[in-house]
Order: sequence, then structure tokens, then C-alpha cells
Amino acid sequence: MKKKWGVIIASLCLLLGLSACGSDEKADANEVPTLKWYMIGTPQKDTEEVMKEVNKYTEEKIGVKVEMTQIDWGDYGKRMQTVINSGENFDIAYSAAGEFVSYSQKGAFLPLNKYLDKEGKNMKAELNDVLWEGATIDGNIYGVPSNKEVGEQQVYVFNKNLVDKYKMDVTKVKNFSDLEPMLKTIKENEPSITPIGGNKDFKPAFPYDYLIDNAVPLPFAVNQYEDTGKIVNFYEQPETLDILKSLHSFYQKGYVTKDIATSTDPWSYDKENWFVRIEKYQPYAENIWDKNTGGKYKVVTQPIAETPIIKNNSVTGAIQAVSVTSQHPEEAVKFLDLLNTDEYLRNLVDKGIEGTHYKELDDGKIQDLPARVERYSMPTYALGNHFILKLYEDEPADKWDQFKEFNRKSVASPGLGFYFDSSKVRTEIASITNVCNEFAPALLTGTVDPVEYTEKFKAKLNDAGMKKVMKEMQKQYDEFRALQE
Repeated sequence: MKKKWGVIIASLCLLLGLSACGSDEKADANEVPTLKWYMIGTPQKDTEEVMKEVNKYTEEKIGVKVEMTQIDWGDYGKRMQTVINSGENFDIAYSAAGEFVSYSQKGAFLPLNKYLDKEGKNMKAELNDVLWEGATIDGNIYGVPSNKEVGEQQVYVFNKNLVDKYKMDVTKVKNFSDLEPMLKTIKENEPSITPIGGNKDFKPAFPYDYLIDNAVPLPFAVNQYEDTGKIVNFYEQPETLDILKSLHSFYQKGYVTKDIATSTDPWSYDKENWFVRIEKYQPYAENIWDKNTGGKYKVVTQPIAETPIIKNNSVTGAIQAVSVTSQHPEEAVKFLDLLNTDEYLRNLVDKGIEGTHYKELDDGKIQDLPARVERYSMPTYALGNHFILKLYEDEPADKWDQFKEFNRKSVASPGLGFYFDSSKVRTEIASITNVCNEFAPALLTGTVDPVEYTEKFKAKLNDAGMKKVMKEMQKQYDEFRALQE
């Protein structure tokens, strides 16, 4: 598939007259190269102004300029698919998770291994090793991950006003079923509050790492706490069924809304209409959620599992990849290296121009000015190394130290670094995806009896080719594990 993709891109390059497409050649040795950078996020009015300052700095430091093109959130995926399929020449693009894996496997992104020992050596040393492991597919590193929290930890988030009012001890919640007495109290005494806040995307926390984690996860998973060497259908595992039985009981008792399987209600924090919800955690996340309530109430959290788990999705949630069509691969890696290690550049790209978009306070922390909110609001998570970002005035001084400690105690899932090549079973994967989209929302929201429904679900999965895919995936997983030994 990679060879086929390469031939397509090469042919398009020839048709377009791009003789240096995908090579290290330069059109003019004396010309300062300008890198074309595609970035996710709502286009900002001041991007051009900020990029002028960026270019002054990068031209002096590494002899390159950059041109950022922002594509709005809802349009980014389709637009980048068009860009890549057309063989367009560009240098850097934001990517993430499944799309990153797919484009890498098809040969659309450039392997960076050889560049990381020279042009990218500083960021190679700076970023957490597991990030590079997660960005490695078939031995090749295909992108530069954002250096932030590497583990995934889910927590129950409770409305603290209600916890305090009814003198509840959330630390006693060790299993999903332990929520029952609290939910009962809320249902009986708080008619305006839904005990569990959730919509059609709700799913309880299961002890599995989904190997194809779509919006609705496909069945293939490994136990994230125990290296059994086996891929299983997580929907039919005893732990999953126990949780789903509890959830169905909660549904029958009115602890979730009756339309949860189809609801698109975001359950905004500024509405005090829920008691508990499930969220992904990072250090000091409570501060963010408290702020989102608008001061109406505070939250308190309880970990669903004490140990954060490092998964492919948690380390590839934000990637900067270099295009295989780039005429300036060394310069692209040099820029990414500087972006991830130079505090001035990282904050300039993220926060804007000091004095225009933000101001620095006496203690070194910063405060946004109206211009940043109105004209330069960037997706911080997607732009690179978080640990060299300036702190806001209301952020704890030890924020990044706590992130590093969170990362230190995170443990790798056995599935970390395994990326399934679905080229031999594409038809079956498409059919299984359709079946999951049909059955999973009702199952994962507690709307249906899990025992009865899972049997129907399993039969449909088998008809869709589940056994064939499982056999191919297990074969590839065995090969992957053998290489780790």
C-alpha cells in the first residue's frame, strides 16, 4: 500500500511539474524556504500578524519561514484528505489518532528517524520517550507528538454542592455499582437534577484498551492492566457485562435520561443539572471544570482507576507530521525542533505577541489581553511541547511539575505501539463498523438489556466477518509482541 501511495504521489508531482517533490532539492540555494503548515482550528484574524513575528525569529535562528493555514474544526479532516490525495506539496500538518495512523501506513507522512538524530535531536531528547514510541509505526517515527500528559485516567466528576449537602463520601466509589446509593439519593431528593449526565457518546470506563477506537469503539481490545497476549471482544467480557448490567439498572430507575442513546445534549458545566459524569483527567483538571461552572458550584473527583494508562490514543492525540511531498524536510524538522524546545517561539505561536495579545506579570505569569480572546485564540493542545508554556495568573506554580509526576506514574498498556494494518480485511472492518454503530450506542448507554442484546450483537458481528478480522489482528499482534522481546 505504501508503494502504491508513493507511486500516486510521484505521478501527481510529475504532472504538476514539481520536479523536487518529496526530495531534498531546493529551488534556489539563496532563497529562504517558506514552510507550508496546515493547522486545525478556527482561522484567527491575527494569525498573519503573529506569523510575521514568528518568521523574523525563525529566519534568524534556523533560516526558515513558515506560512500557517488554519482550517476550521469541522472541515479539517475532509480538507486534509483532499490535500493529501491530490499530492499537493506542503511541509507540516496537524494530525491525530486514527487519521495519523492511516496516513502514515499509506505513506503520506515522512519517516523522521534519520532527521531526529540531527535536525531534531533537541526535541528528541526533550520529549517523553513513550511519545516517540506511540508515534512509531512499523519501526518508523511519523510525527512529533505534543509533550503533555501521556497517560489516560478516567474519573468520576461530582457536583460538590450535592456531595456536601448529603454528606457523601466519594472515596468509597471503587466500582461502577458503588454509585447506586448516591444516585438513589439524588433521584429521590433533587427533581431538577439528572443523577448521571451523559448523551449518545457516553460509555462507562472498561479495563480495556480499544485497538480500533472510533467514536463507537470496535470490539477488538486488550486488557490494559494485564499482558495476556490475547485480543478479545471486550463487549462480551465478564467485566464489561457486569458494568453494563449496573448501567441498565440505572437506566430503568431513571438515573440517566430516557433519550440518552440519541441525545446530543453536551451537559455543559454552566448548567447545574447533573450530579456525576465521567471525564478524562489531567493534573488540576478540577480548576478547569470549576471555572467552567461560572462559579455556580465546584466539583470533586474520584479516580476510576488509580494508575493512568498510556495508550496509542493518549500519546497521538496531537501530532505534527511532515509530508512526504515536502521539498524541505530538514527545514521542517528544524522548525519543529525549535517549536518544541524554544520557550520564546512556543509561546509566540501559542499566545501571540506580548503586549498585544497578552501581558507578562511581575511574577512571570501571564494574563490574556482582549486581542488574544478576540483575534488569536489558538488550540494549545495541538501546537507542541506544553512544558515550556508560560503559566496564567490563576494556574498553580507547580502545574508542569505535576504533569511530569502524572507521566512518571503512568503505565504502558500492552497495546501501546501496536497499529493494526487493516488492508487485508477492509471490507470486514467496514461491515463491523456498521454493526457497532447500530448496536453499541444503546448498549453503552444502558438503554437495553446487555445479556439479551449482546447475543444479538455478537451474531451480527460474526456475520460481518469478526472471526476473520480477529485472526488477522491476533497474527499481527503476536508478531508485534515478538519484536518487543
